[in-house]
Amino acid sequence: MLPASSRLTRREEFASTIRRGRRAGRSRLVVHLHTAGTDPSAAHAPRAGFVVSKAVGNAVVRHRVSRRLRHLVADRLGDLAPGTSLVVRALPPSADASSVELARDLDSALATARRPRTPR
Repeated sequence: MLPASSRLTRREEFASTIRRGRRAGRSRLVVHLHTAGTDPSAAHAPRAGFVVSKAVGNAVVRHRVSRRLRHLVADRLGDLAPGTSLVVRALPPSADASSVELARDLDSALATARRPRTPR
């Protein structure tokens, strides 16, 4: 379970992370990762939020997916830099995915989102 201090709760926090963060998509989920940078006032503990829409399934399925994602992200929050915000958006195939498959997609997406940008 994620402690309250590790959760994104306000719409503005989600919107800012999605707008400013790096995105990495996989077949079952999309990760938006935003690091606040070197500003000491923004150096909060890493925080995460989840978006599981009705397209994923009914309430029972959505809550099951949310619980699985919360558990997986809780184990990985310590690896993120202070000031980092993470939004995980579940896609419809996540409803039928096992926890192992979700973990594999999450790790892969996080690795891609953390990779430094290459100049074009």
